[in-house]
Amino acid sequence: MAELKTKQHDANIDDFINSFADTDQKRKDSFELLKLMRDVTGYDPKMWGPSIIGFGSYHYKSDRSKQEGDWPLVGFSPRKAAISLYVYTGCAGQDDLLKDLGKFKMGKACIYVKKLSDIDQKFLEKLIKSTVDFLQAKHN
Repeated sequence: MAELKTKQHDANIDDFINSFADTDQKRKDSFELLKLMRDVTGYDPKMWGPSIIGFGSYHYKSDRSKQEGDWPLVGFSPRKAAISLYVYTGCAGQDDLLKDLGKFKMGKACIYVKKLSDIDQKFLEKLIKSTVDFLQAKHN
């Protein structure tokens, strides 16, 4: 079984954002997301792999394969095309929250936003809370 490449490490979050976020707006949004996710989750941010900022963690075991590992409960990455928000699991009630979230695109495992002002942060907070609650209950 291949070893997961995305692991938690202690790189400096501020340095990462300042060097990786390619616009002033993305840097500003990233620092706002740091505060929002820290406040909502109660966890300090940690780097995961080369480009994901995660909050909290859980250990998972796949039902379909022998894959298992650790992953952040929620997180984000200020990527070039858009900010990737890792805040969605598809658990009960989340699709209703998406209806009022604002302007975004949906990926398999994340929500893409061009800028933080495109979405309603109250609904983002609810998505974060529901994801953390769901993952902690599921993975104990």
